[in-house]
Amino acid sequence: MGALAEQIRIDRWLTATRVFKSRTLAQAACEAGHVRINDVQVRASQLVKIGDEVRAFAPRGVVIFVVKGLADKRLSAALAQLLYDDHSPPPPPKEERVAVRERGAGRPTKADQRAISRLRGR
Repeated sequence: MGALAEQIRIDRWLTATRVFKSRTLAQAACEAGHVRINDVQVRASQLVKIGDEVRAFAPRGVVIFVVKGLADKRLSAALAQLLYDDHSPPPPPKEERVAVRERGAGRPTKADQRAISRLRGR
């Protein structure tokens, strides 16, 4: 972890914390306006410091982090979690499946397939 640095670029920090898989994706998110520091839309070159609140629309959904540490290299998942306090909202509940076949029931017959199609609206 970069103990000597007091500030670091937001694209590097987002990559180090594993919010985005690569720095290129983090830069693209900044350019698209999906990253905010303290409720201000930022560019990839914006510096982040300890105590800042970072909001980003990431592939896994909206994330809200308070910066606790700085790093410029991608870290392991365990070390990356030490760099922030997570204040993200919980993920939405998963949709229930409508037509679930019992395990071991075999393949659906033609009549079963027609019933499933009617149920799905096809």
